[in-house]
Parts: sequence; structure tokens; C-alpha cells
Amino acid sequence: MKMASEKSGFAENAWTWVQGVANKFINAVINAGKDAKKLADEDPRRVVHSFKVGLAITLVSLFYYFDDPIYDGFGVSAMWAVMTVVVVFEFSVGATLGRGVNRGIATLLGGALGLGAHRLASFSGEKVEPIFLGLSVLLIAAVVTFLRFHPKLKARYDYGLMIFILTFSLICVSGYRDDEVLDMAYVRLSTVLIGGAVSVFICVFLRPIWAGEDLHSLTAANIEKLGIFLEVFGSEYLKSLDEKNQEKEASLDEYKSVLNSQGAEESLANFAKWEPRHGKFRYRQPWDQYLKVGAATRECAYRIKALSGYLNSEIQAPKEIREKIQESCTEISTECSCALAELSTAIKNMTRATPADLHISNAKTVSKNLKSLLKTSLWPDTDLVDIIPAATVVSLLIEIVSCTAQIADSVHELASLSKYKFPDDVHAMRQNQNGKEKILPRTSSIDGSHNFTITVE
Repeated sequence: MKMASEKSGFAENAWTWVQGVANKFINAVINAGKDAKKLADEDPRRVVHSFKVGLAITLVSLFYYFDDPIYDGFGVSAMWAVMTVVVVFEFSVGATLGRGVNRGIATLLGGALGLGAHRLASFSGEKVEPIFLGLSVLLIAAVVTFLRFHPKLKARYDYGLMIFILTFSLICVSGYRDDEVLDMAYVRLSTVLIGGAVSVFICVFLRPIWAGEDLHSLTAANIEKLGIFLEVFGSEYLKSLDEKNQEKEASLDEYKSVLNSQGAEESLANFAKWEPRHGKFRYRQPWDQYLKVGAATRECAYRIKALSGYLNSEIQAPKEIREKIQESCTEISTECSCALAELSTAIKNMTRATPADLHISNAKTVSKNLKSLLKTSLWPDTDLVDIIPAATVVSLLIEIVSCTAQIADSVHELASLSKYKFPDDVHAMRQNQNGKEKILPRTSSIDGSHNFTITVE
């Protein structure tokens, strides 16, 4: 009986352990599925890109299965075409073109230079030949590796320089006869060109993803996020922690992604320079100007980060002090918010952001009045410690007005370089030479509604 009881207990423990492992496995699979669905929902283009890569690899792999002159000529070397697709096919058209061009030119130049070095070494005799090839590899690899540290070369041609070193070294140290080396270089170049051509063709003509469009949208979205923060800040600053709206509080955190956008902007701008003319983007689009707009946007975001700290800070100015500056702070926030909204919309629509200047002008006027208010002795009996938080908020808002003006200048320069058109209503008004032009400032409410009125008398 005791033996039977022990066996029964062991079986129950084993079954419990198996159930635990099975449950962990099932939970892991479910979590992985949820993560995959989340990735696809965040950007459905990821699914399309995955199938495009699979299609390109499948087409190139067919060289292995057809008994024809191409297969007989390439043989196992057709694997280079598959490897080319794997390393060249990137998410955007610009990234794929950049890698494809880098790999093709680097393979051509590396192969040609390797053949030349191999040929010269063959005239030096069997004893000197390995020394000559070794010195050639040492010199070329060292020089090209040093060139990879150059910022401009590293940004656009780093991959090509690496492939150049690889191709040159493989051909130099191959140890084959001259005719075999020539065949090796020809096969390698041909397979790389085939893999690159298939990658570029599918990437460009099958649901293309343009890095330029992504950079354009990212720039507009970042400016819009700053405007959303300022739109909410004016109404939330005076409230206590218990009165703050949780939904609006969430919108105040959207600007944080702007602080870390520099790397993404630089990568997209680099890829966009490889792309041909497409959609509304012309040849030689001023992509570097987008980086200047992004830099000005981040400068404003840093001020906003400091400003946001005073919303939930434990050290707050007394309510009576905040009430004295509330109206001016709200007006500055609203005007800057409207200006940023206009700039964002102008970038999205690729039009001139003319109305934004009116809001910036209004914000500057209010900021001057607010400076004058701080210089007066409105609070003679107030403790300096109570005044400092309010004065800091005012100072940051004044800096934000200046940053908004810098963003506007950068966007205007982008519009000029890109030859953006004026909005239809403003353009029509400019064409009216008989009437008197009058532009009324845009009014904005804290809920984001905008009214822009143009009258011609």
C-alpha cells in the first residue's frame, strides 16, 4: 500500500509539473501573438515589408532550382544573390537604394582593384607574391577603414566601404590562378547585381515606403505635439492636483517623444537623399532643412519639458500670484499653440504658413507686457520664495515664444526652398489688386478650434 501511495504521489507531482510547463508555454505563445499583433497595429507597413522580403528571397532562390545556363554559370555562388537580398532589402526605398548602390559599386571597385593587385603580384614570383598581396591588403584595408571614421562618408557610404574591404580581401587572398580569379570576380559581381536589382525593383514598385514621406510626417507631427501641450498648459496651470483632468494630463506627455527624435530624423534624411522624385517631393528636395526644423523643434521641447515640471511640482506659487499671471500665460500658450498648429498643418499640406506669423506677433506682444508686469512691485509683501516659481514659469513661456519664432523661421525657409504654394484663400487675396487687403488674426479656443478670417474691402 505504501509503495502504491508513493507512486500515486509521484505521478500527481509529475502531472502538476507538466501542466505548469504547458501553461507557461501556452502563455508565452499568447503573449508573443499579442506582441506581434501590437507591432502590426502600430504600423501595418511592417507586415507588407515582411512579405516583400520573403518574395524577393524566393525569386532569387529560384536560381538553384532551374537547370539553365544561369544556374550552370553561378552554381553555389548564387548564394551571394540571396545574401545580397537579405542585407540590402530595407524598410524604406531610400535605405534599400542606398545599400544596393553601395554594395554594387563597392563590389565592382573592390573586385577590379583586387584583380589588379592579384595580376601585379603574379609578376613578382612565387616567393614575393604572398608578401606583395599581404602588403596590399594591409594598406587598402587600413586606408579604407580610416575613411570610415569620416562623418560624411560614414553617414552615407559606410556599408559600401565595408563591402569594398571584404571584396578586395577575398579576391586578393583567394590563391587561385588569374583566370579563376577573374571568373570569381565576375560571378560575385553578377550575383550581387541580380540580388540588388530584385530588391530595388520589389521595394520601389510594390507598395513602396518612402523615407522622405516619413521624415515629412514626423517633422509635422513633432511640431503638432508641442502645440497640443501648450494648448492644454494654459488651462491646467492654475488648477490644483486634485482638479486636473486625467485625459488632458495624458496629452501633456506626448511632447516627450520629440526629445529623442534626432536619431530617427537623421536616418530618414540620409535615406531620403537616395530616393528619386516621388509624389509631391521633387528631385533634390531640401532634406537637410527638415533637420534644421527638427533641431528648432527639440529646442522648444526642452523648454516645454522644464515647463511641464511646474504642473506637478510640490513647490507651487500661491494661487493669488498665479491668478495675476494666469490670463497672460494662457494667452501666450494659446497663441503659440495656434502658431505651431498652423506650422504643422502647413508642412502637412505643403503650403506657406502665413497665418502663424500673426499668432507669434501676438505672443510677443503679450510676453512684453508680462515682462513689464514682473518688473513692477505688485507683490511687495509676498515672500520671494513664493514668487520664484511663478517667475520661472513666465520666463520659460517667454523663451518658448522665442523658440516658436525660430521654428516658424525654419519652416518658412523650408517652404521657400521647397517652393510651397500659398494657401488658396491668401493667394486669391493677393491677386486682388483693386481691393484693400486686411487680415484678421486667427482666434483660437482651448479646445483646439481655429477661426481665420480674411476680408477684402
